[in-house]
Amino acid sequence: MPDERQQPVGGRTFWRGHLHGHEVVAVLSGIGKVAAATTATCLIERFGVQRIVFTGVAGGLAPGVRVGDVVVARHFLQHDMDASPIFPRHEVPGYGRSTFDADTALTARMVLASEQVLRGLPARLDAGVMNTFGLEAPRCHQGLLISGDRFVSTTAESQVLRDVLPDALAVEMEGAAFAQVCHDYGVPLAVVRTISDRADDDAHVDFPRFLREVASRYSAAIVEALLVQR
Repeated sequence: MPDERQQPVGGRTFWRGHLHGHEVVAVLSGIGKVAAATTATCLIERFGVQRIVFTGVAGGLAPGVRVGDVVVARHFLQHDMDASPIFPRHEVPGYGRSTFDADTALTARMVLASEQVLRGLPARLDAGVMNTFGLEAPRCHQGLLISGDRFVSTTAESQVLRDVLPDALAVEMEGAAFAQVCHDYGVPLAVVRTISDRADDDAHVDFPRFLREVASRYSAAIVEALLVQR
């Protein structure tokens, strides 16, 4: 952002400024549901944000959700929430529900932005990078994104999640926390995740390079495409 300025709050650094004509507050959420909930609450309470867009990476679960694809969340669930037998498994106590929804209108715009970026992907990424990570005809998926305070990286763990939650497209560690906070405050939320691995034994090991050369470029391009929409 050409006019960005830093503001530290709650152990985080928030960047304020303008991007493509929009007043923006940018911040790293932190890893895990507690850090994510703190960040979301701070964005709303301290900075008064009116919409939240979350980008990042996730492990693919559903068949056909491949490395290099993106998942735009329609619904969120905490796969490690279990207050049974008092409440049904996955139900969040006090809410009478296990899933929270993304904002319909903002998510529709996110889908359009993601599909636009994926169509022009070869021009954005080096051919060597695409070959290294096997990126070929990436797709945009929409549906259930699940979150938990565990980095899922074995085939056995992935299979358990697929068996219990067959509709889940991908797994990560923050989205459902953001969704619950945004539900509480009535703030629209849209989340897009780049698939960095299949959350199994074959997950690639050069995660920092994927973040640097693939996921960060996806995120920047998708946010730009979203903000310039009319």
